[in-house]
Amino acid sequence: MNVSLWRNRDFMVLWSGRTLSEVGDAVSLLVIPLLAVTVLDASAVEVGVLSATRMVAYLFLSLPAGVWVDRMRKRRVMVVCHLARAGLVATVAVGAWTGWVTMIHLWIVALLSSVCTVLYETAHQSFLPAVVPGGQLLDANGKLATTYSVSRIAGYSAGGVVASALGVARTAGIDALAYLVNAVSLLFIRRSEEPPVATRRPNFRRELAAGLSFVFRHPIMPRLVAASASLNLFSQMIFALAVLYLVRDLHLSEQTVGAVMALTTLGGIAGGLLSARLARLVGTARIIWIAPLGLGWTVLLVPAAQPGWGPIAYTVGMAGMGALFAVYNAAAVSYRQGACPPELLGRMTASVRWVIFGVMPVGALAGGLLGSWLGVRPTLWIAAAGVWASGLWLYFSPLRRERDLPDGTPERDTPPPPAPEPARHEQVPIDMAGKATGGGRRA
Repeated sequence: MNVSLWRNRDFMVLWSGRTLSEVGDAVSLLVIPLLAVTVLDASAVEVGVLSATRMVAYLFLSLPAGVWVDRMRKRRVMVVCHLARAGLVATVAVGAWTGWVTMIHLWIVALLSSVCTVLYETAHQSFLPAVVPGGQLLDANGKLATTYSVSRIAGYSAGGVVASALGVARTAGIDALAYLVNAVSLLFIRRSEEPPVATRRPNFRRELAAGLSFVFRHPIMPRLVAASASLNLFSQMIFALAVLYLVRDLHLSEQTVGAVMALTTLGGIAGGLLSARLARLVGTARIIWIAPLGLGWTVLLVPAAQPGWGPIAYTVGMAGMGALFAVYNAAAVSYRQGACPPELLGRMTASVRWVIFGVMPVGALAGGLLGSWLGVRPTLWIAAAGVWASGLWLYFSPLRRERDLPDGTPERDTPPPPAPEPARHEQVPIDMAGKATGGGRRA
């Protein structure tokens, strides 16, 4: 019988550190766009580019990151990435304080931070199955999704208030401090991580191909990847224009923007807390496609918002999308983690994220370009409709005929990756004994 996650010391250390890091991250996600819009008078295109550069590394780094992470100790990767991100965010704080920050500076920081994020998240999501038993992955991912939403409330609320009271320079420094504390907290995890087994003759190309082959030869995962990619593409169009929309279309102050963005995360908290219960009630397989189709329509309230009562409609719509992501992510990530052999977890995660996160900078840039061409509100209508329609990928798939995944976890008897090509130096499988956490981010 599995011990409750509340009594799993290593998970609680991992979870608490993640929470603090997410709070600081939320502060940065609010303050840096506010800095661009209110201080540097950025246009819709410039804001879109800022959002895109924050995620562009997923396009060119996700696949090799999976191979690298499978060869390294996961916790060490996570600690180094946190330290690097702390230094990058600190330059924004110093730049804003001294008055020499520019859009180019913000773009560079966003780009380098995205490199750290790709490596960190690949290691983090691969580390969780080592800390949590397989039967508790859905519960653990649900708790992490809740953490993401709670942290957004704390970060957005504090960020809006502190930015108004102390300015963006001191507020940006909070994020750097949070990364430092989380890096230290990772050192308190007791579980020793076994080193990856070295290959006789590492073959980067073959190792990378094994992860891609597993994902795209799987009977369900390609549709799951397509649905997640669609959700991320259209949601990023909304996120890229959010601060601009709230400030210039709904005429909200900095403090009110922070409060509204904090309230929108209530949906993610509810979804994260209820994800495991809903999965058992509706079906652990069925919930994956019910979440976007059942909750995605609420996002239409976002472009419908008008000055005056608009913040209420915007909050409800974005809260609905937060609930959608929390429920969907907990089920989808658990499916992927359970379906994949341990030695392929890093490469599987990287292969999936290469697609589903690789579209995010495209969505952010498309949001900025369409916002300048069609207008912010028409662009939000297109994006909101796309969020709902993403669930159709899974509705018209074999997953719709299943209520539950066998034994509450995905099957592992899926088509294996192709056998290595005959060679004198055959690759030795890498032992993935240490894996990392999949935070409640978009799957």
